[in-house]
Amino acid sequence: MTDTLKLKNQVCFPVYALAREIMNHYRPILDEIDLTYPQYLAMMVLWEEETQTVNQLGEKLLLDSGTLTPLLKRLEQKGFVSRTRSTSDERVVLVTLTEKGRGLYTKASCVPEQFVASLNISMEEIIQLKTITDKILNQQIKK
Repeated sequence: MTDTLKLKNQVCFPVYALAREIMNHYRPILDEIDLTYPQYLAMMVLWEEETQTVNQLGEKLLLDSGTLTPLLKRLEQKGFVSRTRSTSDERVVLVTLTEKGRGLYTKASCVPEQFVASLNISMEEIIQLKTITDKILNQQIKK
């Protein structure tokens, strides 16, 4: 058996395990503001620009509409967003923050700091991890 097929020599496994670990660190923090991690990501995009189409959100979050639609439906049920059809093109669904959704921004502002503190690593290490991750993702997105 070659060493290339040993789990301990794979890049994919620690990345996969780290993604799960990151979700586990976010979960208790986000539970306090009644969001799941994917919902938190969608809200961050909407806090940057309050009204966006489902397609725009999908592009920014790298999610298809089949994944995004149920997520947005749950955010709407919680009262954080509203979804309406465009008057110029009924196929286009607009997602807009509600007052409650805008108000959640203040509560969520402490999430990044709490998350970083939970990891128990330096900010420099986090920046290195993000830089490498962004480089790999950007190369794949450009293909």
